[in-house]
Amino acid sequence: MVLKKDNHYQALVARDAGLWLVMPQTFMNASGRAVQMLAGFFKIPAEEILVVHDELDFPAGTARIKQGGGISGHNGLRDISQRLGSHDYWRLRLGVGRPADKDSGADYVLEKPPAEERAATDGAIARCLESMPLILAGDMQAAMLKLHSQDQPIVPTPESKKPETRKAEAKKAESKPQAKSTPEEKKEGGLKGFFKGLTGSKK
Repeated sequence: MVLKKDNHYQALVARDAGLWLVMPQTFMNASGRAVQMLAGFFKIPAEEILVVHDELDFPAGTARIKQGGGISGHNGLRDISQRLGSHDYWRLRLGVGRPADKDSGADYVLEKPPAEERAATDGAIARCLESMPLILAGDMQAAMLKLHSQDQPIVPTPESKKPETRKAEAKKAESKPQAKSTPEEKKEGGLKGFFKGLTGSKK
């Protein structure tokens, strides 16, 4: 599966064997627009939708699955719930942790994570991909058991959560030489590219 831009849905979209993969390209607080349009046209019920999103309540390296529940102030989830008229969709939550200053949440999620948090998040993404066959088969209980039992969260110190510290660490990581992608890696798309796109920066 390779994600391609679809202006009609204002999203990157891929489809294979009845499975839709959608990455909205709108602002986060309008994420539900693409979900509503696609789900409405193809008559996809809320309980057959899986939303992948960042989760401030979990530290980096944590990934959890659940169905329904509240939105915990997440504007993307709020819009999806309002447009679907339901909270009953599934959520795959990737931990990003909370900033030391609770009032700086908006800036925090837009920053590039420092190397330690990024590595932990990449590990969580890898575990999500390993659990994906179970999710696609509809065996959510088995997927939850597999994913939740393999959690490897990190707990950054309060100092490392300060905005100036995070920016310095991210800048240091950017200064390191980057390995060039092979042709095979450049062609990589689908689920892995979708997850990677979510964590390039915290939106």
